[in-house]
Amino acid sequence: MAKAKTMPKTAKKTAARTSAPPRWDLSHLVAPPVDKRVAEALAEGRKAAASFRRRFEGKLGKLDGKTFGKAFAEYEGICEKLARVGSYLSLDRQTKLDDPVAGKKFQSYSEKANDIFADLLFFRLEINRLSDKTVRGWMKAKETLRYKPVIEQIRAFRDYQLSDEVEKILHDRDVTGSDAWVRMFDETVARLRFPVGKKVLTETEVFHMLLSRDAKTRKAAYQSIGKVFAENIGAFSFIYNTLVKEKEIDDRQRGYKSPMAARNLDNQVEDEVVHALVAAVKKNYPRLSHRYYRLKAKWMRQKKLNPWDRNAPLPFAAEKKFTWDQARNAVLKAYGSFHPEMEAIGRRFFDGKWIDAEPRAGKDSGAFSAATVPSVHPYILMNFKGGVDDVATLAHELGHGVHQVLAGKQGYFMADTPLTLAETASVFGEMLTFQSLLKEEKNPRSRKAMLAGKVEDMLNTVVRQIAFHDFEQQVHAARKNGELTPEDFAKIWMRVMRESLGPAFIFDEAYKNFWAYIPHFYHTPFYVYAYAFGDCLVNALYAVYQDSEKKGDRSFADKYMALLAAGGTARHDVLLQPFGLSAKDPSFWQKGLGVIESFIDQLEKAENLGKVSKHRAKTARSKTSA
Repeated sequence: MAKAKTMPKTAKKTAARTSAPPRWDLSHLVAPPVDKRVAEALAEGRKAAASFRRRFEGKLGKLDGKTFGKAFAEYEGICEKLARVGSYLSLDRQTKLDDPVAGKKFQSYSEKANDIFADLLFFRLEINRLSDKTVRGWMKAKETLRYKPVIEQIRAFRDYQLSDEVEKILHDRDVTGSDAWVRMFDETVARLRFPVGKKVLTETEVFHMLLSRDAKTRKAAYQSIGKVFAENIGAFSFIYNTLVKEKEIDDRQRGYKSPMAARNLDNQVEDEVVHALVAAVKKNYPRLSHRYYRLKAKWMRQKKLNPWDRNAPLPFAAEKKFTWDQARNAVLKAYGSFHPEMEAIGRRFFDGKWIDAEPRAGKDSGAFSAATVPSVHPYILMNFKGGVDDVATLAHELGHGVHQVLAGKQGYFMADTPLTLAETASVFGEMLTFQSLLKEEKNPRSRKAMLAGKVEDMLNTVVRQIAFHDFEQQVHAARKNGELTPEDFAKIWMRVMRESLGPAFIFDEAYKNFWAYIPHFYHTPFYVYAYAFGDCLVNALYAVYQDSEKKGDRSFADKYMALLAAGGTARHDVLLQPFGLSAKDPSFWQKGLGVIESFIDQLEKAENLGKVSKHRAKTARSKTSA
C-alpha cells in the first residue's frame, strides 16, 4: 500500500489499466437506450411470432422440403433475436443479483418473451406429430437438410410429448414454476452475508478464504459458512424440495423412466454410457481421492483432514500470485502453442471486453461462459483474485468461449453443444495451460505443488462431481416418497461425501448443509456428470495428442478444432471417431481415470524419493559426526 501511494499518477493509471480485472461491455448485445431497444425487440418478436403462427400452424405436413426449410430458418431468426435481448438482461442481472431493479427487468422480459414463444410452440409440437416418411421427404431439400441434426434432436423427445393443450399450459406456467424458484435461490444466495471476525463478507469472499494459507482463517470462514447456511437451511430445503417435486411430476407425466433420462436425451448420450462413467469413477474412489487425501494429510502433518483443509494450499507450495495481465498471457501462450487460431480467438475476449472478472458485491460468485447468440459473441464471467486456481478458471472458461465462437457458424440452434461435449474445450484448455506452466517451472518443490494442485482440480472435476451426481440421484429417489427435511438432505450429503472423499477426513456437524450452495442442483438437474465426462474424455484425448506429438503427427490440433467447430451437429461417438476413441468402449473411462492415477503415482514416488534423500542426508551427517 505504501508503494502505491508514492507512485506517479501516470503509473497508477497504467497499472489499473493493464492489471485490474476487467468488466464486460454488454452494449454489443443491446446498445443504449436499453429499455427502448428491449421494448422494440419484444414488439417485433410479438409481431413476427404471430405472423409465423398464422401462416404455418396446422400446415407443416403439407409443405415441401424447400418451403419447410425456409420456415425453419425464419423460426430460428425469431428465436435468436429474442435470445439476444434475453442474454443482455440475464448477464446484466448476474452482476446485480442484489439489485431488485435488474431482477424486475429480467423477470418482466421473461414473462413477455414467454408469451411470444407461446405462439411458436406449435412448431416443435407439430414436427413431432408428423410421420418419419414426411420428415425424410423434407430432407431431400438442402434448405431442410441443413437442419437435420436439430430436427432429429426435436423428434428424439416425441415419445415424451404431451397433448398440445397440456404443453401450452406448462409453457405458460414456466415463469412461475421452476424459473421462479431458481431466481429465488440465486437472489437468496446473493443477499447472504458471512461474518468472519470484524468483517462481513459475500459468498464469493468467504469461500475464497477457504484457500487461505492460514488454518485459523480457513476454519473461521468454514464455521461462518456452516452457521449462515444452517440459519437459512429451511429456505434452501423448501426451494430444492419444490424443484425436485416439480421435476418428478413432469417426468412421470411424460413417461421418463428415471430422473436422469431427460438430461441424457438432451445430452445425446446413452443411459448405459453415463452408468458406465459413474460406476468407473466410484470404483476408483480408493485409488484416486482416498489415496491422494491420505498423502495430503501427511503433507499437512495431520492424522486426518478437516473439511476446511480439502482445498488448502500445500505447505511446500509457493504462494504465487498472478496479475490479470500475467494470467491472460499465460493462457494465451498455452493456447497459441497448440493452435494459432485458438490463441487468436481467445485474444478477442480480452481486446473486445467480453470478460467480467472483477469481484464485487451482488455479482454471481461462480464462473461461466455464456454463448448468447452466434450473431454477437460469448461473454465470460468469473471472479479473479490472482491465485493459480483463478488462472485455471480463466483457461477453463476461455476454452468454453473459443468453442462457442467456433461453433457459432452452425447457427443459433446447432451451435449449441450437448453438455457431454460442452466441457471438452474447457477442460482441454485447462490442461494446455497447466502443462505449459509446469514446463516453465524448474523448481522441484514447485513442480510437485503444481502437480498436486492439478490432481486436486481433477478430483474436484471428476470425483466430487460424480459424488454430486450420486447426491442428486438419491435425493430425487427419496423425494418420490414425500418431502425431505433438512436432516434428510444432510444424511444423504454426508453419506456420499464420506464415500467419495474417504477416511482421510473428519466431517463435523457444520458440513452437513454444504449441499445447499451448489447451484447446479437447482439450475440444471443432473448437469454435474458432464464435468466428469468432459475431464475423462479430455484425458483420453490428451493422451492421443501426446502420442501424435511423439510420432511427429501434427494433424491432431486441426482435427480437434474441427471437433469444436462442429457444435451440436454430431453426437459424441461420431466426433470421437477421428481420434480412435469411443465412450462406449468399456475401457474408455479407465483410460481417462488412469491419467489422474498416474499423477498420484508421481506424487507418491516423489514423496518416497524425498524420504530416501532425507535418510541419506541424516546418515551422512551421522558418519561425519562420528
